[in-house]
Formats: sequence, structure tokens, C-alpha cells
Amino acid sequence: MRIAVGGIHTECSTYSPVLMTVEDFRVLRGAELLKADYFSFLEADGVEHVSLLHARAVPGGPVSRGAYDAFKTEFLERLRAALPLDGLYLAMHGAIKVDGMDDAEGDWISAARAVVGPDCPIATSYDLHGNVSQKIIDQIDIFAGYRTAPHIDTRETMVRAWSMLVEALRTGTRPGVAWAPVPLLLPGECTSTEDEPARSLYRRLPDFDARPGILDANLMVGYVWADEPRATACAVVTGSDKAVASKAAEEIATSYWNERENFRFGPVTGPLEAMLDIAEETATRPVILADSGDNPTGGGVGDRADVLRALLARGWRDALISGIADRPAVDACFAAGEGTTLALRLGGSLDPSSPVAEVTATVVRLDDPGPLSERQAVIRVGQIEVVMSARRRPYHNIEDFRRLGLDPSTVRLLVVKSGYLSPELAPIANPNLMALTDGVVNQDIANLTSVRRQRPVFPFDRGFDFEPRARFSARWT
Repeated sequence: MRIAVGGIHTECSTYSPVLMTVEDFRVLRGAELLKADYFSFLEADGVEHVSLLHARAVPGGPVSRGAYDAFKTEFLERLRAALPLDGLYLAMHGAIKVDGMDDAEGDWISAARAVVGPDCPIATSYDLHGNVSQKIIDQIDIFAGYRTAPHIDTRETMVRAWSMLVEALRTGTRPGVAWAPVPLLLPGECTSTEDEPARSLYRRLPDFDARPGILDANLMVGYVWADEPRATACAVVTGSDKAVASKAAEEIATSYWNERENFRFGPVTGPLEAMLDIAEETATRPVILADSGDNPTGGGVGDRADVLRALLARGWRDALISGIADRPAVDACFAAGEGTTLALRLGGSLDPSSPVAEVTATVVRLDDPGPLSERQAVIRVGQIEVVMSARRRPYHNIEDFRRLGLDPSTVRLLVVKSGYLSPELAPIANPNLMALTDGVVNQDIANLTSVRRQRPVFPFDRGFDFEPRARFSARWT
């Protein structure tokens, strides 16, 4: 059996003015793809995996049309060259916004279907924060989505999708996909699977899997910072029995809708100044403060200096801010050298509307892994240390700090551009606070500009009735 593997994976806030380019993506091609840890599960007796192209980027603003077209063109060229195929596995995200285009995943998967033809089964894996459309569902035979947020089951989800595809090819069966949209859009910070009611909703999904006629049941939260028609929550079920799959999709959709008023933020949450008041009165350490509106893993720009300005205004001592994306400031630090003091303008290097901080800083440490875009600098401003990066990136892993000679567990206050904390930072938070800061992924959901979404949708609209109706893939006949 010959199974081709590829895809495109990122998440795009339509509120961000900063377009992503080719340089923002890590691209795996050919043998490099098969050797990557991300795809190291692709082994099975009697299966030849044909690697195409997989492009993945830290979430951000819309992808430039030129970048998307370049990736899609190369992917399709590789796909045509790989024919004939028995199956195609696409590792996607589901929340890509391409500048000037709606439903980029629908465009990508439809183009792949046109190449492989109607007889080749297509399996997809998605982030649970992806948005689904009928166009997407009509092209595929198998669907699997993450069941954890924070995402600790990425590999497991990919294996689920791939395993269903391998089994379908071995048995000669053809699964189908049913889905039920839910007019509900909430941020991931309110729907973490570590908190109720999402925890219970997701823990029940394996019970649906166990029903005869169902292969894989999914609840998609969707991506709320996309003001576009397909933005919605939904239930998606892969199955062998249309009636059973339809009933399951409607049950999952109903259970999510019924809990709509019960979702809450997990950590203590409030305006920035209120969170800093709590941090000042807290004796334990490290207090970890999430700068939620500028979270790059949710699509934030990552170049805002709001929190730094607030801490300086309070004369804060013993804080670590990581990090602010500001290549000009990083370049200036490298030009000056470690141990020097210089005037810096931090923030606003990507989005001109982002707040900036004019500071006098001492260069503490420089990190130069090679490419200019990967350089980092640690500076000290008063009693505050700040990590700056030449590109947009998160600081969510302990190794991110160790590389720079920093120990996040020892500081009084650690500020990270995040929503819910990563699995590595959450255990050391003592406590975790989330600041409702400004930015292109801010948590003021009901007041987000909503011009192109299908309405009504909660919480933009309230007081309307909803009853789910399952729909099927056009391929499930």
C-alpha cells in the first residue's frame, strides 16, 4: 500500500495586521519528513509512505497569498508525482486564514482530492481549535481531532487518523464522516480540557468510539479569533454506520450547546492591574502571569510591551518577562555586546499599534544559534529581566529558559505571553494568574468585531434556540 503524507498547519487571527510569510514556516519535505519526530509513527508492515510537503508555523496573522500558493503548488506537484496512491493522510490544523481567501483548508484538501481522484481515501487530523466546513467534510473519509487543550495528544491524534486509514485500506472498507455544527464560539482559555465542563465532555468521547458503527468521535471548539463564515464549533464523527454516526454527532453537539453558559476561565483572571495587585500581595513564587491578549500560540503578534510598562510604573523588583518579539532591539543588543548599557525602544516592531516602552537596559546575555531570525537577547531594566526574540515565538518550555541561563522557578514573577499555561509551566505556577490584556487574541469575545461570521452565534448573540442537525460528507453514499 502506498500512502502519501503532507499538509499545512497553523492558526491565524483575522484581527492581526501582520501577515505570515514563507519564512515563518518550518517545512518538511521528502525523507526529512519521514525522519522528523512529528511523523515518526509512520511505520506499518506492507505500507510505503510517500512524503510530500508539510508546512507548520507558530500561529499568527493571515498567511500571505504568495506563501500559501507556493506551498500548495509544491505540495500538488509532489502529489501528482507520487501517483498512483492507495491513500492520503493530511496533518492539518483547521484555522488557517489566507489573505483574500476563505476556508484555506477546504481549498487545500479539495485540490488534493482533484489530484488523487474519487477512489483514494483521504484521512485528516485536526487541532480541536480548527474550523470545519462542508467543503472540507465533502472531500474526506476519515477525521480525527485533538481531545486535549493544552494539547498533549497531538501525536496520539495523528496516529488515530493514520491508523483508521491503514485499517480501511487493509480491510477494503470505506468509512464516512458526519458532522453537526454548533453556533457557539468560545476561546480555548474558557474551554480547557483540564477544567469543567470541557473535561467531562471530552472524557465521554471514547464512550462514543466504543459504539458499534463509530470509529472516532470529536468535539471541535473552533477558532474564535477568525471573523469568517466557517468559524464554528461542531461535532465530527467518523463511522461505518450513517444512522449511528448521525445520532452521535447530534448528541455531542447538544451536550456542548447545553453547557454554553457554564464555561469559565481556569486560573484566577482579571484586568492586568488587578492581577498585579494580587501578585504584589503573594508571598509564594513563582507567580506566573499570562499576558493573554498577545499570546503567539493563539495568533497574537507577540510584540506588545504593556506588561513591562505596568511593572516599571510599579517599581517592580524580581520579575522575568519572556518574551517580546523585537528584531531591531535584538540587533541593537548584539551590536552593543554583553555587559553594555543602551537605550532601547521595546515593542511595536511588528504591529505599529502595539504599546512600546522606552527604557535604558543592560545586556545580560546574547544567544546566537546561527540564523539572524533565531537570535535572542536577555536584558535587565531596573530589577526586571526581559527576554527578547528576533522572531515571534512562545516561551512555554523549561528548556527555552535554561538555554538562556534562566530558572523560571526561582523568580518572584514570571510573565509569559500565553493563555492557559503550557504543560511544563503549569506545574510550577504558584499561583497562575491570567491578565485580560489587549491584543489581537484578547479575551473580550462578545465585543470582537464580527462582520463576516454566520449569525446568530453565542456569545455574540443570545436568546436564540438551537437544535443540531447532522450532515454527511458527499462521499458517504
